[in-house]
Amino acid sequence: MQFDYIIIGSGSAGSTLAYRLGENKKYSILVLEYGGSDAGPLIQMPAALSYPMNMKNYDWGYYTEPEDMLDGRSLACPRGKVIGGSSSINGMIYVRGHSSDFDNWAEIGASGWSYADVLPYFKRMENSQISSSEWRGNDGPLNVTRGPRNNPLHVAFVNATSQAGYAQTEDYNGYRQEGFGAADMTVWKGRRWSTANAYLRPALKRGNVKLVKGALVDKILFHDNKAIAVIYHKLGQKITVSANAEIILAAGSINSPQILQRSGIGKTKILKSAGIKPLIDLPGVGANLQDHLEVYFQQECLQQITLNRYLNPVSKALIGAQWLLFKSGIGASNQFETLGFIRSQAGIPYPDIQFHFLPAAIRYDGKTASAKNGFQLHVGPMRSLSRGYVNIISSDPKIAPKIKFNYMSHPEDWVIFRNCIKLSREILNMPAMAPFKGTEIAPGEKCTSDAEIDNFIRQNAESAYHPCGTMRMGNKKDPMTVVDSECKVRFVERLRVADSSIFPSITNGNLNAPTIMVAEKASDHILGRGMLSPSNLKGFIHPEWQNSQR
Repeated sequence: MQFDYIIIGSGSAGSTLAYRLGENKKYSILVLEYGGSDAGPLIQMPAALSYPMNMKNYDWGYYTEPEDMLDGRSLACPRGKVIGGSSSINGMIYVRGHSSDFDNWAEIGASGWSYADVLPYFKRMENSQISSSEWRGNDGPLNVTRGPRNNPLHVAFVNATSQAGYAQTEDYNGYRQEGFGAADMTVWKGRRWSTANAYLRPALKRGNVKLVKGALVDKILFHDNKAIAVIYHKLGQKITVSANAEIILAAGSINSPQILQRSGIGKTKILKSAGIKPLIDLPGVGANLQDHLEVYFQQECLQQITLNRYLNPVSKALIGAQWLLFKSGIGASNQFETLGFIRSQAGIPYPDIQFHFLPAAIRYDGKTASAKNGFQLHVGPMRSLSRGYVNIISSDPKIAPKIKFNYMSHPEDWVIFRNCIKLSREILNMPAMAPFKGTEIAPGEKCTSDAEIDNFIRQNAESAYHPCGTMRMGNKKDPMTVVDSECKVRFVERLRVADSSIFPSITNGNLNAPTIMVAEKASDHILGRGMLSPSNLKGFIHPEWQNSQR
């Protein structure tokens, strides 16, 4: 079995790579995916998003080590185990990130990845149904839409943010991220528009891309430090497949580093302790793990207009029937239809807090709903200074790695998170919310002091499911750099990484969009096609950021 390119993982990055590499029919491409089919309403119905991310069929089922600063809790770390990867189980919220995020990438060593460099790739991948402005793309594979925002709570919440002194933004993925407004989503004609739907299925139709499902990748084989083959397990068999050109790791920020570690590339001490013979000492593999934390700020609603009224078997059946028959109704939206980005204090140049508004009071598991009719803000800091790791503990690919984020281990994280709570409370106390706002469910009106807020965070903060950074891209002089600016793994040949693990630092907002962008740009590096011409557009920075928080 020989192919020109082998792509490990069919997720947000892997599917994108398969599509772009397969555009040239002279190349043969193999995509290896451990998961199975994404067919069925539990994945394809946007409103059912809480189901697949909590099902063993579709989720790797990872948990963190006990987190010291979160009362020793082990947090869920869902990762997609299905074609489309995490784009098939995520919340479908589409956020590119702030322009300054990518300028920071370039400044810390990821040459050629500034906002001017990456904006053309965001535009290439996108088919925006929202705008045809110079900031958006309109002929890419990825359909981007917005929900109907029929619930009056959306308008009331945004009006409340205006009363609190914040701006509204027409397009947080365009010129101005800072502010509040309608959320973009990867939903098309009532269906989840995952990378499996947008990229992989069209790629497979060309005939030169082959997908193997149920393939548990063990390791990459090298000869004279050249990546030559991949070993994977399927149905009890151990199979070796060779690459004539390159192997591309696109298994995500948790799985990509452990595959590289099992292949003998990583920190020597970690490899030896897992029984792996070291090939290359590369201490950055598995390090620099980052994420977004958030809490649910829940408020009782005085009017029976929230989604909580549909959390009964009859309503769910009716919603499901309408979606199955017409791909319309409540089932056709992820219900995260309003987002916001603000700065936590003066002196911060661009937003470091994100809000997701949901007209329901319920946890991500879809089971733990508030006893009261309510709505909630998902709120948390964007650029935590805490760093964690992903390390294998065995050479057996069936044994999960050790995952620890070291959440809230940096003192500054507490300052920003406290501001998240205080600023959320201030917004919800504005007059626009008065007709709807009842008692504060969580954290509760008595939770006011810094010590009480800290305790609430320790007991209730959850991952926003945005892990990244474990194979960071950067300057070759930095010993923690894993890949160079062309996504090539250092000290070996014919091996690249192209997924969220190469992010030097986490971006503002949800990570699906920047992960797809990374794969889009990486495909041009792999094929040697030359980069798209840089953009001259500049994102918004508040002119008074040094002196004003809003």
